[in-house]
Amino acid sequence: MYKNSVGENLYKGISLTFGRSILREFYSKMNRSELPEKPSISEKNIFKLEIRPDITSLFQSLTPYFDGNIKPTEGVAHLKLLEGIYAILNSSEALYPVLFDFTEPWKVDILGFLNENYTDDLTMEQIASYTGRSLAKFKRDFKKISSLTPQKWLIKKRLEAAYFKLKEENKKVQDVYIEVGFKNSYHFSTAFKKEYGFSPSDI
Repeated sequence: MYKNSVGENLYKGISLTFGRSILREFYSKMNRSELPEKPSISEKNIFKLEIRPDITSLFQSLTPYFDGNIKPTEGVAHLKLLEGIYAILNSSEALYPVLFDFTEPWKVDILGFLNENYTDDLTMEQIASYTGRSLAKFKRDFKKISSLTPQKWLIKKRLEAAYFKLKEENKKVQDVYIEVGFKNSYHFSTAFKKEYGFSPSDI
């Protein structure tokens, strides 16, 4: 998103970021009678809020901190975030399910991702990041779906794919090990023999 100044005027912007913890806190303290029964679900990614007194007042109260280069206390900042949530909810009922959707849609299914990308030369840190997790969280989640470590799962998956290509597609060993993600033929042959009890060339 780009914001530009007009003419010689200096552009200034104040952004409020609502973390999950403050949204959960706000939601937990709400009276359930305050919630709309059937709020409309919008597919929009960006919502333009109308200029309302509560929103105008909120940002006017924040401006002096920036003009005076004074950092508000944590307590004041927390109150302003709560005020911001109220202002947003007052704007439209459609924003209730946006603010209070505590699912984690950015978390990609681990096995689905690995099955599609097992041939890529990715580090564990990269795989964790691409599936929306920290490395520690990725390892914890992986333990729930496999008794193998992520590295051993990848090797097993590559070997299974190699076995199929050699046996069913009659491909050559020198072509297969690259296709399934091994860096060299020696590592591939050693891992293959350990898994199946015979070398890939025996197929």
